[in-house]
Amino acid sequence: MDAISQFFADLSSILWGPWMLVLLVGTGIWLTILLKGIQFRLLLYALRLTFSRERTGKGDVSHFGALMISLAATIGSGNIAGVATAVALGGPGAVVWMWITALFGMATKYAESFLAVRYRQFNHKGEISGGPMYYIETGLGWKWLGLCFAVCGSIAAFGIGNMVQANTTAEVLTNVLPVNEYMVGGILAFFTGLVILGGIKRIAEVVSFFVPIMVLLYFAGAMVIIVSHLEELPSGLVVLFEQAMSGTAASGGFAGATVAQAIRFGVERGLFSNESGLGSAPIVAAAAKTNQPAKQALVSMTGTFLDTIIVCSLTGLALSTTGVWTSGETGADLTLLAFQTGLPGDWGKWIVSVGVVTFAFSTILGWCYYGEKCFEYLVGEDYVLYYRMAWIAFVFIGAVSSLKMVWDFSGAMNALMAVPNLIALLALSRLIARETKEFEKGIREGTIHRFD
Repeated sequence: MDAISQFFADLSSILWGPWMLVLLVGTGIWLTILLKGIQFRLLLYALRLTFSRERTGKGDVSHFGALMISLAATIGSGNIAGVATAVALGGPGAVVWMWITALFGMATKYAESFLAVRYRQFNHKGEISGGPMYYIETGLGWKWLGLCFAVCGSIAAFGIGNMVQANTTAEVLTNVLPVNEYMVGGILAFFTGLVILGGIKRIAEVVSFFVPIMVLLYFAGAMVIIVSHLEELPSGLVVLFEQAMSGTAASGGFAGATVAQAIRFGVERGLFSNESGLGSAPIVAAAAKTNQPAKQALVSMTGTFLDTIIVCSLTGLALSTTGVWTSGETGADLTLLAFQTGLPGDWGKWIVSVGVVTFAFSTILGWCYYGEKCFEYLVGEDYVLYYRMAWIAFVFIGAVSSLKMVWDFSGAMNALMAVPNLIALLALSRLIARETKEFEKGIREGTIHRFD
């Protein structure tokens, strides 16, 4: 078992090496240039479009519902533990590199969601199926590469989207409540089953209510910390930008970090957080009710903005303004320390604990849909129920298991998802740019309604 675990650890390290980070960020830069900075020009329009009602498009869920499922999957424990880990290993400057990565990642998220809607299909039940496997097969004509993506996606979902999240939930709850991991696993599996057995519409209903509340709770706690340390905010921001360009000297329990480390951990954790380029979010984007691929693509693009520029920034600023980043702690423990330092009583402990649990549960729901659609592509929609049943069982298994090997295995599978998706984005990038230009022309000339 140790040999297998080490194999996946080494494979994950190789696959997520500098070349992958360059490929992901480079794709975002190329798409930003080709689309003429669409993430900056049309961000406000995209945010308004998120809450509009599509009356003429076909689909399973609304713009907002599709975005909430995507956010449910991406806003997870990585926003709490992942940001803290990046700061603990790369210094506060890593947060700036997370922002840079997210800004270019918004163009990537736009492109993959555009293709997902353009090449989506209806299955025999009348439900929409879409994602990288479909636009790789139809757009490029490379079914074998679409199969590779679907295999990796359906398997990887059980790791990073299921067992890891269940384990994190069990770890947090057993530390703050008189329960054991078996009780947590059973309850979590039960509630997961209640939601996912109802399909995408029930998932959308639950997360459309659930996600905004959990984000607002975490947002409120972080803002209280930032406001209560308002005098430290200017210096905290200066620290972020200075150390992004100069590295961070050793201080307190912090061992120090170079600029290269700030870039590496900022880019890596930023990509893990918002999943731009991974190929997961376009799977649910394809199900949105829309009459134009560009509309849902713009809505999906806002997910990266909300996930990294907003939520991850709150964690980073809380760590910076309270000064706890030099404590030597890492991961969720470091974020917990910041909230306990910045908030009175046990408020900090409970906000972070509830945040970790709710973020993890929402990720379980979102990634179930991603995994089952990959599975459907491989074997057909008649067997999706078996995937959902297995998903529920693995929630319980994840809650009671040790998961280091699962982390490494999932990391490798996620990298193997990203590569086929990025190949398709680059190969079809000029088609995306051409049809986006036509869409913008239609908006200007009034032949395409801005909101309908």
